[in-house]
Amino acid sequence: MNLDTPAQQEQDQVRDILRKVVDPEVGINIVELGLIYRIESMPAHVLIEMTMTSPACPMGDLIEDDARQELARGLPPGRQVELRLVWEPPWDPSMMSESARTHFGW
Repeated sequence: MNLDTPAQQEQDQVRDILRKVVDPEVGINIVELGLIYRIESMPAHVLIEMTMTSPACPMGDLIEDDARQELARGLPPGRQVELRLVWEPPWDPSMMSESARTHFGW
């Protein structure tokens, strides 16, 4: 029996889509890196708040563009996406998944 609401299902779908976006500097997807802070499904759109490993991340624009492209490709046509880049709280390695930390030997 599936107790997930449609909003929770869409959040899971968005998370799966964003796993296709890889930080080219480290070769790990942005979900496992802990760069996705919030996914909220609303009637009119889906809101995603994400960060970078630092405000000076040289790949930030590329990662953000890749995320937008994957979301446009993976979500139903016409689904509006609001992607916000946020800096609070500042990212740190403790936000990575266990598999990402293992990848780096942490």
